[in-house]
Amino acid sequence: MSNRFLRWVDTWIEENIPPGANFDIESHEVKTKRLSEKLFAEAAAANFTNFETEEERERVTPLVLAAVSDSRDFDIDAYHLKSQLARENEDGD
Repeated sequence: MSNRFLRWVDTWIEENIPPGANFDIESHEVKTKRLSEKLFAEAAAANFTNFETEEERERVTPLVLAAVSDSRDFDIDAYHLKSQLARENEDGD
């Protein structure tokens, strides 16, 4: 088990897969596969050995899937309403 690699994976996921980033253009499984391949390509560029990455492949894929499946969405309507209320409060109304 490579704890160094798993820490790197956690950081990579945080930096590359924001919450609610999947807009259902592609399925979670397809996006997971695509991003997992990108992750492993970048791991090789970050000087992780093939042994380290292949050893952890089973643990990494579910982490990527969980990040991709995160369904927290940005509610644009709520944002506009809060902005409008804030502007009204600033005007002294």
